[in-house]
Amino acid sequence: MIEVIPTIQKTDLPELVNRGKVRDLYKLGGRMMIVATDRISAFDVVMNEPIPGKGVLLTQMSRFWLETLPACQPHHLDYVVSDEQCPVDYAPYVDQLRGRAMVVKRVEIIPIECIVRGYIIGSGWKEYQATGAISGIELPAGLRRAEKLPEPIFTPSTKAVVGHDEPISFEHSCDTVARYLALKRSTNLDPRDLMERIRRRSLDIYEQAARHAEGCGLILADTKFEFGLCNDELLLADEVLTPDSSRFWPMDQYRIGDDQPSFDKQLLRDYLDGSGWNKQPPPPPIPEDVIARTRQGYEEAYRRLAGREFSLDAKSV
Repeated sequence: MIEVIPTIQKTDLPELVNRGKVRDLYKLGGRMMIVATDRISAFDVVMNEPIPGKGVLLTQMSRFWLETLPACQPHHLDYVVSDEQCPVDYAPYVDQLRGRAMVVKRVEIIPIECIVRGYIIGSGWKEYQATGAISGIELPAGLRRAEKLPEPIFTPSTKAVVGHDEPISFEHSCDTVARYLALKRSTNLDPRDLMERIRRRSLDIYEQAARHAEGCGLILADTKFEFGLCNDELLLADEVLTPDSSRFWPMDQYRIGDDQPSFDKQLLRDYLDGSGWNKQPPPPPIPEDVIARTRQGYEEAYRRLAGREFSLDAKSV
């Protein structure tokens, strides 16, 4: 008999530190435990309905990239919770954690969203239309929507506690990191050198992932990373190259100037855009077919990129 991993919309376990839009964070001695739930958000609002299996899929995809791409090293992941490997104090909750919880090194997250763009789309396209640049990087005139850039660019943004992240220049990001390091007081790191390393690693990870995706028939249009410090060592942190943090497009349907089919939550956003919702809580109910098709998109991305089918069989994660 197959034991199916349950849908988890919320966890309430000991030592909760923070509950984000998708992830619940727990303190685990000198480590942390990040639990990816099946919640889904759009326009910064968490929907009432979950996407069954989404949290497991996001965790498994992050693990795949961390184990596959050399540029992801060093990173924060110690292990993904399983029946064989589970923190002792959380063993009674293994059904909620199996395959979706990452035990990670405790890092101090650097307050910069590290975005790499290989194609011009989304907020980058809007900024380019208005200014001819993205995050202070001047781009050639006449670029079309969804067009490939001459080369990938690093376009940092703020990490907003509330509201939307805002694009900033590399110089501004160095100033932000300088203030962050000054508050720490205990570090001797140089802020510009640290941001230069973050920019280089972000571009290296993107370029390695984009080559892998191309071999799978996909375009990696853009993605975002987070980095943190652990004893002054720079570690890649949080989720990596998932449909929640990246745009993947099928190569055989790519058309410059058009909307691109994708494997993320764009289908949900499109439904909400057409629903008349004002994008303020509470969100409207999400139809079952939108939930099912959103899940199928996530599963297809995983199948193509990881080279294996996604399953909620407890023994397969």
